[in-house]
Amino acid sequence: MGPSERSSRILAALVREYIASGEPVPSSLLVRAAGLGVSSATVRNTLARLEDEGYVQQPHTSAGRIPTDRGYRFYVDLLLEHRKAPRSATVVEAQLRRDGTAPLVDSVLSRASQVVSQASRHVGFALRPAHESAVFERVEFIPLSTTRVLVVIVAKGGHVVQKVIEIGEPLSADDLRQAANRLNNEFSGLPLHRAREAVLERMNEERVLYDALRLRAMQLATSTFSDLPMDHVLHVDGAASLLGENQGLTLGTLHALLAMIEEKQRLVTLLNAYIDGKGLTVVIGAEHLEPSLRPFSLVASTYDDGAGTGTIGIIGPTRMRYSRAIAVVQGAAHAVSRVLRDHDR
Repeated sequence: MGPSERSSRILAALVREYIASGEPVPSSLLVRAAGLGVSSATVRNTLARLEDEGYVQQPHTSAGRIPTDRGYRFYVDLLLEHRKAPRSATVVEAQLRRDGTAPLVDSVLSRASQVVSQASRHVGFALRPAHESAVFERVEFIPLSTTRVLVVIVAKGGHVVQKVIEIGEPLSADDLRQAANRLNNEFSGLPLHRAREAVLERMNEERVLYDALRLRAMQLATSTFSDLPMDHVLHVDGAASLLGENQGLTLGTLHALLAMIEEKQRLVTLLNAYIDGKGLTVVIGAEHLEPSLRPFSLVASTYDDGAGTGTIGIIGPTRMRYSRAIAVVQGAAHAVSRVLRDHDR
């Protein structure tokens, strides 16, 4: 059972004041901030109950109180219950479109991670959908030498994957162009992982051996799709924001987060564990699966580029302005979805 209406208003006022000041909040301040018209003694009694229930804590006997992770969670749930449609989406969308060119996915996401970082003053990130979600559009074979070829795979929505393969025999530019045309005609429109499966199926069909051009195309396709990277691509911006002002973070805590940002794949793994379906996700302090992240909160929202689902979000101290963070992240996610879907038309 959660706090009563009076307790809820006092707790919400305490969280807002603490986020704004970073200092323990005295009951005398909450008498005015909560707007309840009750006495200081009533507020003190309410705070004592909230402390017993684990929503607030008192760092020192003579100090005011600060929210616990449970207090932050209650406050965020209140925000989510009364949230409105994000109004910042049009502003972010204008920023993403301002260069006037048809954007690739990675350039849009790189810019989006910068925008959410600057707007929130926290670490911003943008996670591209895995290639497994992308739809194969075309492949190009570019000769580098007599037996080495640069393969460029373009997927729907602007995903681009490049790799160099050894083909084992000399092929002319015309041979490579014909092979690419054959593959594009046969597999365009399939998800990348399904295109890879289809290539292997075709190679097992004996009739392929009767068509030299098709056999060559399938051999190239086998090399093209083997070991195709299926991991997500993560754009991160604003790590320096953690050092810019007093956030109450220790050097050890900062080092742990910066190391995770540097590795990226660890952060991607955590994000995949947190994101369960479409929409907004907020992870606060002790709710983190990774102990080193418990001094931080994460606000993330999914976007849909028409070929798959990715994630936009921020990471910052638990004492973050959650209302602003949620609005910024949701607005950016909506903007990215529209920009990428428009580009894909």
